[in-house]
Amino acid sequence: MKNNFEALAQNVSLIHEATSTAAKGAVNQLLTVRNWIIGYYIVEYEQHGNDRAAYGTNLLQSLAESISIKGLDRQMLNTCRIFYQRYPQICDSVSRRLKTITSESHPAAPALPENVLPTVIENPNAICDSVSRKFELDPEVLITKLSFTHIRKILPIDDPLERFFYELETIRCGWSVRELDRQIGSQLFFRSGISKDPEKLLQELASDQKNALMPIKSPYVFEFLGLNANETVAESDFEQAIMDHLQEFLLEMGKGFCFEARQKRIVIDGDYYFADLVLYNRLLHCNVIIELKVDKFRYEYFGQLNSYVSYYKDCEMVEGDNPPIGILLCTEKGPKMVEYVLNGMDEQLFIATYMLQLPNKDQLRNFLMKQKEEMGI
Repeated sequence: MKNNFEALAQNVSLIHEATSTAAKGAVNQLLTVRNWIIGYYIVEYEQHGNDRAAYGTNLLQSLAESISIKGLDRQMLNTCRIFYQRYPQICDSVSRRLKTITSESHPAAPALPENVLPTVIENPNAICDSVSRKFELDPEVLITKLSFTHIRKILPIDDPLERFFYELETIRCGWSVRELDRQIGSQLFFRSGISKDPEKLLQELASDQKNALMPIKSPYVFEFLGLNANETVAESDFEQAIMDHLQEFLLEMGKGFCFEARQKRIVIDGDYYFADLVLYNRLLHCNVIIELKVDKFRYEYFGQLNSYVSYYKDCEMVEGDNPPIGILLCTEKGPKMVEYVLNGMDEQLFIATYMLQLPNKDQLRNFLMKQKEEMGI
């Protein structure tokens, strides 16, 4: 393959034309193939192009302007480049599909020159062998089961294990692109990784959508607070750390949260009480009262939260508001005690755990290998 800019632009154009013509009933698969090959050409040019210095950091913009193909702008070309680097293992499958595109089964597709196709499969294992195969999907499964729109959502994730998790669960659960995006945003990978029963957690997510607007996570991950999980943390320090990182906290809580009050004074029977945090969710149109605890769940904590929620329902709701929600955040919770406490209680009360540091991934690795074997992929 010639390593000059004109050859790069020509190869990208040829690959685009060939895959577009042959697409028909396999648009997504061929789009994936096209984008991987384009990424390959760009990386090869960056490494070996004999005139690459003339384009430098403007390479992708210059290439986009030169080929003038709708949808292949500078940003998309960079996505193709990352795709090639993230998924070297699909090189053989891509090569076979390119040969199919140029065979008699697709007579309308333009023939690719001999100096284009062979370079794609030249020493295919050189890059593939540089990464672990243990947590990879079979290349054919990746291409046939995931659309490139799904893949594009997963590409920004640096950790190969985390990417593998979302690939596997998207296929297993049949997630739409929107649902995949929601699960990535809710940090499902980390919540599954530290769950005592990750399989049960994923089953519940697949079957229960009643809290779709504001899913109650367990655990929440508050690593951004900068608190050491191995040291004693006072509730006041925990609360102050949240206020210092309020934006990150609201994003971790979910969609639509707005801050309303800290240490909100409540008067009941002439006595003063103070709710740790009061938020408002503009999607649910209700207040959310949060109690922060730096130890494991105790039943008296729940009674305290229930009183605050009842007070808000009776005294603070205004026209247009829905009943308030209460969330008790603690370091751990016994499943039986939680079951007994919640029995017969208002469905607007929740008990959730949080973590100050991210978990060890060994448990999740074992779980993913089991899932992969059960799916036969």
